[in-house]
Amino acid sequence: MSATLWILLAIGLALVFWAVGAYNRLVRLKNAIANAFGQIDVQLKRRYDLIPNLVEVARKYLAHEAQTLESVIAARNQARSAEQSAAASPLNAGALGALAGAEQLLGGALGRLFAVAEAYPDLKADQTMRELSEELSSTENRIGFARQAYNDHVLEFNDAAAQFPTLIVARLFSFSTQSMLESTSNETERQTVKVSF
Repeated sequence: MSATLWILLAIGLALVFWAVGAYNRLVRLKNAIANAFGQIDVQLKRRYDLIPNLVEVARKYLAHEAQTLESVIAARNQARSAEQSAAASPLNAGALGALAGAEQLLGGALGRLFAVAEAYPDLKADQTMRELSEELSSTENRIGFARQAYNDHVLEFNDAAAQFPTLIVARLFSFSTQSMLESTSNETERQTVKVSF
């Protein structure tokens, strides 16, 4: 074989090894996104499990506020359904959008519940209600941290998939950019659910 053929073969092998490495990096980053969503999923399930207990405690004191309590449970059920769809395909932008919308409704319903509960001193003094509220507040913080980690992984993946020359491998193997979990545009909806007892 001539020297030129050996050089071309070496260049070809180097390109193949580089492409395999770039592909594997993109797969690893995409899997990190799915894992990060799994951490969000754990915290969302924890929150969804706390909400019925919170509503039950509040129900004793807020009997004439049944509509508020029912709206919290309905929003929780809708959010849980959206979470299950998103968990089944954590890289699906539509499922993540539906989850964000359902979470926005749930946050609004919880906000209304806590606003109504402020007017009831006996409810505010209830030990179980305070404990559940603290647990919910702690869970909200964990969800926030998990979302930040998810968005960090999405950013890393999107940057890698958009940079040349990895962009070639990303397009060749249909690695599309991923959506971040963003806050809503309405400033009042961006605020964390306030839990104070």
